[in-house]
Order: sequence, then structure tokens, then C-alpha cells
Amino acid sequence: MPTDKQAIKCFIMCQRITQMYLPISLVRLDERTNDIFLLAGEDIQVLIDPDGEVIIL
Repeated sequence: MPTDKQAIKCFIMCQRITQMYLPISLVRLDERTNDIFLLAGEDIQVLIDPDGEVIIL
């Protein structure tokens, strides 16, 4: 299960991505690192760590 901070940040990032009319292809919790991974549009990759910090790759 994601942390509260991750869940809130994931919701915010999904809302921002769809505001730009980009499709979200994948939302996944990596059980090894406990990071949330988002794949959006053609090449946008977002990691959200357990502290809620967002890293755009």
C-alpha cells in the first residue's frame, strides 16, 4: 500500500497530467523500492517516493 503522502501526490500528478490532455498508461507501486511509477503520454515517467517527493524522468 502507498503511504498517505504518496497517494496524495499521485492524485495531484494524475490530475496535472490529464489537465494537459495526456493519457496515463500505467500506474504501478514498485514493491521492491516502494515507489509509485507513472507512465504518461509518449515518454513522461514519474516516480513518487514514500516521502511524497516527485522525480520526473
